[in-house]
Amino acid sequence: MNIQGHSALVTGAGSGLGEATARELARLGAKVALLDMNLANAEKVAAEINAAHGQGSALACQCDITNTESLQAAIAKASAAQGPARILMSIAGIGAAKRVVAKDGSAAPLEDFVRVINVNLIGTYNAARLFAAECAKLSPMEDGERGVMVFTASVAAFDGQVGQQAYSASKSGVVGMTLPMARDLAQHGIRVCTIAPGLFATPLMKTLPEPVQASLAASIPFPARLGKPEEFAQLASHIVTNVHLNGEVIRLDGALRMAPR
Repeated sequence: MNIQGHSALVTGAGSGLGEATARELARLGAKVALLDMNLANAEKVAAEINAAHGQGSALACQCDITNTESLQAAIAKASAAQGPARILMSIAGIGAAKRVVAKDGSAAPLEDFVRVINVNLIGTYNAARLFAAECAKLSPMEDGERGVMVFTASVAAFDGQVGQQAYSASKSGVVGMTLPMARDLAQHGIRVCTIAPGLFATPLMKTLPEPVQASLAASIPFPARLGKPEEFAQLASHIVTNVHLNGEVIRLDGALRMAPR
């Protein structure tokens, strides 16, 4: 799919990997809807994109991907302003670390596990199903393609560390639904791929002390630095343009394999 002129939905677009992806799509000529819980962040990024690429290039939408009504409203708002979307970048997510048994001997709170699964896995599926239902109504393009979805997993889906039970389970779920969803939506000409990033220089990472960031970067074989959000965005955009990429999970991690802790 040629990104130029098409509409895209990006969840978690107010910061980090989502922000970088929204900026890259706009640079390549897409009309981008920035869906984020933090409307102020989304509006700031949208304003900067519009200033760089022309008014109407970006639209901010407050959205909770775990809430169907919120998602439907955001998709409808974006469609009315920019036309129906053929691209979904599902990047919104949260992290958490809790040992199964705490130092005081108590069991980890179940609600913490449920919250991570709800956002990272169920929220991703919720956005996918609503996007796909609208995308399937569109006219097919070259090769019969109607649209493409890119999910965000993590290397923690494969080598999760101590305390990452909820996060790893949620991202493994995203990995696990990639191929069956691609097969399911093949009849509609909608492709599905997932990126599993390693350690990236996101706002959350930058809250860590510099020595900790340096230590994490040194654990990456090559290049021995944190990933740049722009590198994630470049891969996400390439997936859109390469029609034969479908049902695939791609690690983007500099050959990193996480240690137990």
